[in-house]
Amino acid sequence: MGKNLRNVIITGGGSGGHVMPALTVVRALKEKHPELSFYSIGSYAGIESDLFVSEGLPYKAISTGKLRRYFSWQNFTDIFRLFRGFLQSYFFLFKFSKRDTVLFCTGGFVIVPVVMAAWLQGKKIIVHEQTSRVGLANKIASLFASKVLVTFESSLGFFPSEKTVHAGYPLRSEILNPPSLGSYALAKLNREKRPVLFLTGGGNGSKLLNDVLRECLPQIESTFFIIHQCGSRFIDEFKKNDSENYKSFAFINEEMVSLLNEADVVISRAGAGTVVELLSLGKPSIFIPLKIAQKNEQFHNAKEAERKLGSIIIEEKDLTQESLIKAIADIRSKPNGQRVSQNPTEHILTYLLGD
Repeated sequence: MGKNLRNVIITGGGSGGHVMPALTVVRALKEKHPELSFYSIGSYAGIESDLFVSEGLPYKAISTGKLRRYFSWQNFTDIFRLFRGFLQSYFFLFKFSKRDTVLFCTGGFVIVPVVMAAWLQGKKIIVHEQTSRVGLANKIASLFASKVLVTFESSLGFFPSEKTVHAGYPLRSEILNPPSLGSYALAKLNREKRPVLFLTGGGNGSKLLNDVLRECLPQIESTFFIIHQCGSRFIDEFKKNDSENYKSFAFINEEMVSLLNEADVVISRAGAGTVVELLSLGKPSIFIPLKIAQKNEQFHNAKEAERKLGSIIIEEKDLTQESLIKAIADIRSKPNGQRVSQNPTEHILTYLLGD
């Protein structure tokens, strides 16, 4: 560890995909180096304001604006919001010495004023890009960063080569050492009788995935034990279908990792975190990328899994009862991939802790 390091400041937001990797890194650092002090910076109302605070991190809220690649009158007003956020960041960071502080950035518009303020103060800045397609905020931040860490090798070409490293995605420790299944132990019990299929459209559920599953549930249920995270909006209609071999849940939290480990087939969207975790488990997986994701990044995330793991991609326009049933049969015919033995989080920590 850098002999002078005392303070770790994290920033990132706008979505859980930017916040959760930062929290994974913080938890790993806290476990290894409890003597360090941790702080966080984010927007006033973004998801990060809840997640960072719930983690017990002192939180500095700043003004921020959206960075648009197209003409909009809001671009002019957002310039003032960004400038205000820059001033707020500058005065907050000023109290930390550059010799004992590192700023860890995981993307989202909120990081831009923070990074510029830290750069003017000569502080060490580490940027992490989660997706295979680079966000504009991280692209800008990379110009001021000391080091840029990317999840996928395909992202290397988007950043300055002299400071960019393929470091991987920070995995939760439970991925490689899953806890017990608890209330979902029925999946493990049923696994001895029939394979387990886990379908999730994300924490809020996906009407598209839910509707297709409903159509083909009788066929799938004849072969699999199914666990379905359908979302709170849909739980009432799907709870009526619960049976010996099908169980619906509004939201699965702490035990999600255990379910991913236990499942024989996983069907999901293709956020970077989900894709990397399934890659690390070598898990047979079918991805239905969210079409409206920025730069179609979910499709490109899923392509990484297709190349490395043989995962199957079904685009939204091609998702039907027939295509899903065929994909399930096809993925079952492929061998499982190899689980990773080392968590990339350890690799990432070396850059934060180094001189």
